[in-house]
Amino acid sequence: MKIVVLHGQSHKGSTWHVTKLLLDELNEKTDAIAEFQTNDIKPCLGCFSCIIKNEALCPHRAVVGQIIEAIEQADIIIAESPNYCMGMSGQLKMLFDHMGYRWMSHRPHRSMKHKIGVAVSTASGIGAEKVTKDIARQMFWWGVAKTYRLPFTVAAMGWEDVKKEKKNKLQKKAKKLAWEIIKRLHNVKPGIRSRFMFCMMKAMQKGKMSWNPVDRKHWEDNGWI
Repeated sequence: MKIVVLHGQSHKGSTWHVTKLLLDELNEKTDAIAEFQTNDIKPCLGCFSCIIKNEALCPHRAVVGQIIEAIEQADIIIAESPNYCMGMSGQLKMLFDHMGYRWMSHRPHRSMKHKIGVAVSTASGIGAEKVTKDIARQMFWWGVAKTYRLPFTVAAMGWEDVKKEKKNKLQKKAKKLAWEIIKRLHNVKPGIRSRFMFCMMKAMQKGKMSWNPVDRKHWEDNGWI
């Protein structure tokens, strides 16, 4: 079992510690863990090179490419971000922006339908639920078969201030989620909504709505149309 972790912040705060709790629970079953900070990723320029030409032409490919390669090789994708103004961090969003060409509407990677995603977020008050929902939405459009969400309100400004009873509750939630992931890992399949959307995109690529020959060739090469 290989895991890739996408950190949406550079500091080791509450969200980082919650992710660490989950990784510790998964550790016995893990062959390798690859962790990436998203702070060094520059904003997408909107040049469309990845979509209409080739993703290798992205001016930021040197940084983003190694992350995407790790995602392809992983069985589990963990993406985490604190709540920043009712949303994920700008750093993590920049990574998602660079992967727009991997959406089901363009060139989804066939391995995604066998992967499990996990969206993690904490907040001192409200907002963690929305962040995990936004991250899960991105993974859905990648074609990830199953995505779990782990939001938590820590009611503290930093991990050292989180009450012991809350940390114990988080520990139990992480353990339960790890057990669920391990149980489903070797039998994970896309849900009805994901299969329906894939069929919609298939019809688009096959029909008159297909406007991008690079996308269409990808679908043809994978034997989808």
